[in-house]
Amino acid sequence: MTPNELPSVIVAGGAGYIGSHMVRMLAESGWHPVVVDNMATGHADAVVPGATLETGDIGDIDFMRRLLERYRPQCVMHFAAASLVGESMTAPSKYWRNNLVQTLNLLDTMVACGVKQFIFSSTAAVYGNPVEVPITEQHPQQPINPYGNSKLAVEKALADYSRAYGLRSITLRYFNAAGAHPDGTLGERHEPETHLIPLVLQVASGRREFISRFGSKFATPDGSCVRDYIHVQDLCTAHLLALKKLGDGAATTVYNLGNGNGQSVNEVIAAARKVTGHPIPLRDDPPRAGDPPVLVADAKRARAELGWVPQYPDIETIIGHAWQWERKYAATKR
Repeated sequence: MTPNELPSVIVAGGAGYIGSHMVRMLAESGWHPVVVDNMATGHADAVVPGATLETGDIGDIDFMRRLLERYRPQCVMHFAAASLVGESMTAPSKYWRNNLVQTLNLLDTMVACGVKQFIFSSTAAVYGNPVEVPITEQHPQQPINPYGNSKLAVEKALADYSRAYGLRSITLRYFNAAGAHPDGTLGERHEPETHLIPLVLQVASGRREFISRFGSKFATPDGSCVRDYIHVQDLCTAHLLALKKLGDGAATTVYNLGNGNGQSVNEVIAAARKVTGHPIPLRDDPPRAGDPPVLVADAKRARAELGWVPQYPDIETIIGHAWQWERKYAATKR
């Protein structure tokens, strides 16, 4: 079958890190992914053959109406967002505009065009400082930064749009997305990079001199922050299962995505040293404002209701796949 004969899914932000992995999985699973990306942070070469790339903004109503009418997608997957917590503190306008206003425009266009299925990438940042760990979906949602606030605002809008317009959605709250495609052909390449695992691996590959540890006196077993790292492929599998569930008529709902296992900064660095065989020098820096000591997911609902079973829960596997990508990508930067 040609792409135009396959059922289509619009993937907003499909040229980015998680989106490009999702596009590949959709293409391999019998779908026609239509990537919508303004290329502000995306990479055209990350869009696999079999997918269609449409360059533009999801908040451009005329542009999106034309695409929705042309491709008649079963569902829209939303990966397009500004996602740097620190930047959101100093540039909140960017986050409210990109993450909320643009998304509302997209939702209104979907309603007008009769597209009624939506999968939204949300975040553990909606919980703020946890009052209990592991964190369930019922945990109080009290974001402590504009990034988390903007994502939670969209979640609330989706509940209202479901009741009023019949737009059914599944929101997936990620914890810490990490890793790369197991074959080493897709990976993380943010500019600037802010995520721990790729930064550690850039030290191992010689692109950085050291890794910063932001705080070593947290109330954790080794004093460093603990996070729940989830392989990007496992995130994509959850989206594929959510797509099936919406296709089967599921109501609007929310799921956490995480392994339920926390790794500290120190443990991640130790695992990276083991995987790469490099010493990875460490520098202590002051804690960052708004960094909770521990963020670990309870993802039992996703396992029970979506049938989601992470295939790559081990931190050394996650780092190993990311290391394959980093060695390949670092070679292009020399």
